[in-house]
This record gives sequence, C-alpha cells and structure tokens, in this order.
Amino acid sequence: MTVETARLTLRPFTLGDTDALFALMSRPEVARWSGRGVPMVDRQEAVDRIERMPVRRGDHPAADVFAVVPHEVEAPVGMAVLVPIPASEGFGRDAHEIGWHLHPDVWGRGYATEAATALVERAFASGIPEVYAVTNPDNVRSQAVCRRLGMTDLGLRSDWYDRELRAFRLDRP
Repeated sequence: MTVETARLTLRPFTLGDTDALFALMSRPEVARWSGRGVPMVDRQEAVDRIERMPVRRGDHPAADVFAVVPHEVEAPVGMAVLVPIPASEGFGRDAHEIGWHLHPDVWGRGYATEAATALVERAFASGIPEVYAVTNPDNVRSQAVCRRLGMTDLGLRSDWYDRELRAFRLDRP
C-alpha cells in the first residue's frame, strides 16, 4: 500500500524504521502534539508502536499509518495517517482522520501538506465520504496545513479521543 507523490513515498512502517520513529517521537517538540503528548524515552516504545500499527489502521483498505520518506533519502522523516478516528464516550461516529508528524529538520518544506493531500485523494477515491483532522488547540502549524487542504474549521470539539481538540473536516467533492 505505497503512495507516491512528487517528492515523497508514503509506505507502511516496518521494524527497520524503529530508529527513525524513535528519533521522531522522542523529540518533545513533535511528541507534544501526539496523542499522549509525551516523548518516547525507550526504543522499545517505537517497536511496540510499529507492531500496533496494523490494529490502528482498522479494516478499511485505504487506511494505514504511513512512513513519510522523501525520494532522496531512505529513512522516514515522519509519519502520516489515514485511520479510523476513535469517538469520544457518548459519540457514535464512524469516521476517518488524517494526521501527520514530521521531524523538525524537515518542517517548512511542505511535506505535511503533500502527504495529507495524497491521503485525502486516497480516502475519497476509495469511497470514504469525509475526512477529519484533529489538532491540539495550540498547534497552529497543523491547523495551517488543514486550511491549505481546504478543510472546514469545526472549532473546539470533544467528539473524539475524549478530549477537547480543534477539529477540521473535508467532504468528498
């Protein structure tokens, strides 16, 4: 399930990507925007996360957790996701989210927008009617990516992950 863009290959993670994932998610400036908000402190955490990715992907054939690999390098510089979004307690939604985490060394190169655009196209081509993105309310960089994608800002919502997040939606044209 590889996705190619002009500058990137998006592919499933393998255990060979453990060091790259650990290098990414052990950085406080990246991890603070992740689900737990806490940096990884042990390489085994990256192994465990990679091993859980098939479950996180869910059952939809278009969905996955993708390593973001620029064409000129071999190791991932980030991750992008098209996965089921867990509804908060009391909310019964069946929806998919897109998301991204990139190493600070590649911030500002447009990789997040390029990867997310490819995943939006993949989602819509496979029949997913809408995609969501949820961000920490203070994560203005990711919110800017959502706006570049043409997503509608839904404001602060508690529909997912049992916490208040700034949510965005994009409907299939």
